[in-house]
Amino acid sequence: MIALLDTNAYTALVRGERGIRLRLGRIERLLMSAIVVGELEYGFRHGNRYAENRATLDEFLAEPYVDFLPITRATTHRYGALSAELRRLGRKIPTNDTWIASHALEHNAELWTRDAHFAEVGGLRTAEWK
Repeated sequence: MIALLDTNAYTALVRGERGIRLRLGRIERLLMSAIVVGELEYGFRHGNRYAENRATLDEFLAEPYVDFLPITRATTHRYGALSAELRRLGRKIPTNDTWIASHALEHNAELWTRDAHFAEVGGLRTAEWK
């Protein structure tokens, strides 16, 4: 299985939440979207442990089973199509989350998240941990 971490999933993993750590044993690859990394960087800058949080993220991204996903032309195409579809259907999710969903769909990954609004995205597989 391929999994993409949402921002709240990365945070749960770093905090050592047991449920998400158990899920790690079932994956082949773990993906991190550039959008998620950007959200984390933003959050780090609002705290008082920027250097520590940044170092932890850098170490995580260097793990051999973690792949960083940049925004590519294919991602922008998927984002545009998904945004248009959501608008046509009258479904609203935050812009960054539309990008994250686009990345998950592009890579046929299960999105690990606690955000219920991802259910609005047709064809997107999501998972939450307990």
